[in-house]
Amino acid sequence: MQQKYWIFLVIIILALLAGNFVYPNYIDKGVDFVNAKLSWHLPHLWSKPYVLGLDLQGGVNLVYQADLSTVQDKSGAMSGLRDVIERRVNMFGVSEPVVQIQGSDRLLVELPGVKDVKQAIDMIGQTPYLEFDEQRTEAESKPILDKIKEVQAAQEKGQDITKIKDWQLALQNPYFKPTDLTGKYLSKATVVFDQTTYKPQIQLVFNGDGAKLFEDVTGRNVGKSLEILLDGFSIIDTNGDGKIDANDAYAPVIQQKITGGTAVITGNMSAFTANSIASRLNSGALPVKIGSPISQETVGPTLGSVSLQKSLWAGILGLAAVILFMVIFYRLPGLLASIALLIYVAITLAIFKLVPVTLTLAGIGGFILSIGMAVDANILIFARMKEEIKQGKALDVAIREGFGRAWPSIRDSNLNSLIVCAILFIFSTSFIKGFALTLSLGIVVSLFSAIFITRILLMVFIGPKLEKLKWLL
Repeated sequence: MQQKYWIFLVIIILALLAGNFVYPNYIDKGVDFVNAKLSWHLPHLWSKPYVLGLDLQGGVNLVYQADLSTVQDKSGAMSGLRDVIERRVNMFGVSEPVVQIQGSDRLLVELPGVKDVKQAIDMIGQTPYLEFDEQRTEAESKPILDKIKEVQAAQEKGQDITKIKDWQLALQNPYFKPTDLTGKYLSKATVVFDQTTYKPQIQLVFNGDGAKLFEDVTGRNVGKSLEILLDGFSIIDTNGDGKIDANDAYAPVIQQKITGGTAVITGNMSAFTANSIASRLNSGALPVKIGSPISQETVGPTLGSVSLQKSLWAGILGLAAVILFMVIFYRLPGLLASIALLIYVAITLAIFKLVPVTLTLAGIGGFILSIGMAVDANILIFARMKEEIKQGKALDVAIREGFGRAWPSIRDSNLNSLIVCAILFIFSTSFIKGFALTLSLGIVVSLFSAIFITRILLMVFIGPKLEKLKWLL
């Protein structure tokens, strides 16, 4: 008896924490009031915003079709293209972008919150550019560094830098200069392992023209570093300073003149890092063109805000309808199940924030559907309880038997629903994935709500005193 009250207390605390995390405004206002009255400095509760999808936040939806006519490894080409585009989108500063492969040759790009659609299309449509830069001599670096200092001094004084002679020199990399060797000469990059140390290495294979260029570059740069850039950023720059130097753990140093068109990048790198670098090299070298989007859909922030408000009202009305149904048909147990349902909503929404789940219209639809499905288990349990009560059994026995006999049906039905959700999530597009994810999370939490929370509430609030008031049941 004492244990069930402790569990009940834990459930209440969990519900309050989840509810305040979902909507902390009331608590935060109370904290502000106390701080103002007592001159305290109490902090607000930890809060985290929901991640809204394109259809709720507004943005642009683009579909590209890749030209794979000259590519043999089509799957690898699309994976590499997706990685490059995703990196470009992240550089653009888009929050929670979606970049997914659709079918065999199409790429879906969703950019929530993007307003300048033309700029986004221009950025995504650029061909990934891979280049190999050689180290400058001190004599070459000095005038560039001097010009950079001169331009910086002029900027601090508010002067027009375009009036400085050869001011464009300050825009160059003072440590590396481009060569004729680019990604179009790279056939492939693979991860291999040293036969002696068993450490991972990255093997580069160039085509005929690339082999000759690589031989020339390595011949005149023995003992120096070779900077490898993808879209202007070093792909193996570990400290984020934009260049390869002694501070970088995996800076490739040319040991000798390399002939034959095959080279190996060595260093104290992990297998994960080596695979990541090889993937970036391959993605930059892929001869895949995407051109302009074949489909473009823009969602304004106003339309997204209206959709969000309507979705919230749909959820509130749906929840109210379910609670009304449960109270009318199942009376006191229905009321307790409704309380458990409110706790279920708070916990589920808190999980959506914590994961976080990108909420779309389809995702909210899945959550609203899960509210109705969350009651299914309670209905099965209460139906079994009713049968036990009609047979004259005590309430505590009826509750125990009702849960025990209803569990196999609850387990099987929800397991089937989870299997369908898994199939939808794995094989469908992003629009359906959001629906499947929110529905599956809702189903899992609903099992906890029905089997555990509702049971504890029934055990706490329904006792021998209600034996004579069976109309409440």
